[in-house]
Amino acid sequence: MAHAAATSAAPQHRSQPPAEDLFSALEELARAQREAGLHLARRLDWPRAGLGVVRLLSTCGPVQLTDVAAKLRVDVSVASRQVSQLVDAGYVRRTVDAADRRVRVLELTEQGEALTEQLAVQFAEMLGGAFTLWSPAEIAQASHQVRRVAQAITSAHDAPLDAALEPPLTATDEEGTH
Repeated sequence: MAHAAATSAAPQHRSQPPAEDLFSALEELARAQREAGLHLARRLDWPRAGLGVVRLLSTCGPVQLTDVAAKLRVDVSVASRQVSQLVDAGYVRRTVDAADRRVRVLELTEQGEALTEQLAVQFAEMLGGAFTLWSPAEIAQASHQVRRVAQAITSAHDAPLDAALEPPLTATDEEGTH
């Protein structure tokens, strides 16, 4: 019980610049999210890493492995390992894309759909308990702000990558702009 009281109190922070304070808050959120995922995985007797894949397939429907990796923002080898565990456990199946027989598509099995339903119930219970003192408007506002933060970080992270993918200007290109 002492642990619950200690974690429910707002952490004390020394004065930090706003961006550093936000980064610190995001680290706290990431830890809380990992702990919540681990707790749910243990309740379901399930590997934590597979929960994201199952939720993604439930939301997006059949997708390719590269789509899973991109949406989860992990390397394809990491996504492949997670998917292989899910396939071996009977939660996901690999099928051949009817439009392009070279492409393999991932989709949930009936067992995977059942796991998704269990996850939804567990998430609802956990989040319902965590946010009992929050109004629906506060939850909506928090959701909006978290998505804004995620988008800002993603945009800042991807901007240098996007610039690196653009072909460099050549002398001929520069002459045409004068």
